[in-house]
Amino acid sequence: MIEIQTQMSERAVELLGLPDDWPCFLLDVGCGSGLSGDYISEEGHHWVGMDISSAMLDVAVEREVEGDLLLADVGQGIPFRPGMFDGCVSISAVQWLCNADKKTHSPPKRLYRFFSTLYSALARGSRAVLQLYPENSDQLELITAQAMKAGFTGGVVVDYPNSAKAKKFFLCLFVGTAGALPKALGAAGTAAEESQQAKFTNERTRFRNAKGKSVKKSRDWVLEKKERRRRQGKDVRADTRYTGRRRRPRF
Repeated sequence: MIEIQTQMSERAVELLGLPDDWPCFLLDVGCGSGLSGDYISEEGHHWVGMDISSAMLDVAVEREVEGDLLLADVGQGIPFRPGMFDGCVSISAVQWLCNADKKTHSPPKRLYRFFSTLYSALARGSRAVLQLYPENSDQLELITAQAMKAGFTGGVVVDYPNSAKAKKFFLCLFVGTAGALPKALGAAGTAAEESQQAKFTNERTRFRNAKGKSVKKSRDWVLEKKERRRRQGKDVRADTRYTGRRRRPRF
């Protein structure tokens, strides 16, 4: 298990595309006992780890990891100042936000809270690489929809898609500028196509939620609402390039 965790951490840091000659400050979401943080330290970077389990963080303290540790529920947000981190990694943690462990838990709201505050905490031009084990395609769509709603671009890189054991999902998110998705390992035709299909930078899919419906108040949502009113015989203004565009707040 330790070996697999280390391998996934190595792959996640690789996908971040960090500079070779410059130490970076990274956030480790769901750091657990600090196994992924150990690899980050070995690469010469500094890190802060967040985890909801005090028992796992106690193990990290006993192991004397080099990063700083924070006991927190990422579903309530990332409590750091804007632009603080040069990147973010997460190993096998984000899918747990899809569970409703309490009556007050709403997976879509918790995911959006996590992604929106993560977006703020990351420096412009940086990346977040989140390794996860989605239960099904609907869960993966829910996660990516909330990431897009928060402002991220990017996509899913699937390593070894034809292997039952080695197959790994990495959600690669870009802040500020859309970059090219890294090539998946074992990408021989099928993997490359799957990686490209998982990219979510086009406008039609960017504003869709997990159920395939348009996100409220997006351009698609406004256009669909106007079309429904036209079918009802109501007088509706013509569509223009300004339809659905958000206006800047007044000074």
